[in-house]
Amino acid sequence: QVQLVESGGGLVQAGGSLRLSCAASGRTFSTYVMGWFRQAPGKEREFVAAISRSGGSTYYAVLVKGRFTISRDNAKNTVYLQMNSLKPEDTAVYYCAARSSNVVVTTTGQYDYWGQGTQVTVSS
Repeated sequence: QVQLVESGGGLVQAGGSLRLSCAASGRTFSTYVMGWFRQAPGKEREFVAAISRSGGSTYYAVLVKGRFTISRDNAKNTVYLQMNSLKPEDTAVYYCAARSSNVVVTTTGQYDYWGQGTQVTVSS
């Protein structure tokens, strides 16, 4: 089992940047595919980005591709989401998630562990 704790959220103006971190407990972090998801008020949780266990492969939602970058440091048990050129529509609670598999997927139901989320608010 793994516990996930997100940090780095906050209030930023449109065009600004934020870096989210997700720290994982346990010694087996490198065996998990990691993902970032977000949920805006009144909307379903949606995929943002995912990264393979080694970090060699990354996947992005169309809406964030070119602006967001997912990365991981297996030595630090941490996954990151660098968010640049933020827009008001990026406002949401951002969650990191872990999947006990070597297959990267983009659907929420196929991730096994979730953090509590961190709020990101982008003002216009």
